[in-house]
Amino acid sequence: MDELVLAHLDDFRTTKRGVEAWVEDATAMNRPSILLVASSGEWTRRSVPSVLWAHHYARRHDMPSYDAGVVPYPQRMRDHNRKRKLRPDEFRPGW
Repeated sequence: MDELVLAHLDDFRTTKRGVEAWVEDATAMNRPSILLVASSGEWTRRSVPSVLWAHHYARRHDMPSYDAGVVPYPQRMRDHNRKRKLRPDEFRPGW
């Protein structure tokens, strides 16, 4: 596991409230990934070694984890994205 990716996930998890994980299967173009979504709707996505690794990461940190192909992304994430488009100067790049 890339230490920078792990540090990023840990930073997001520890600096946001109500973080949940959506685990995304590999596709023809992408490796498996984990999408972390905070209660505010802020989110981050990173590639991970495997779907199993992502679910174990969430479990280790007492976060609910969902299969992204089964459980839809939360409305708060879509609302956050809409706000970012309306007021891009209020958001940090990269989140």
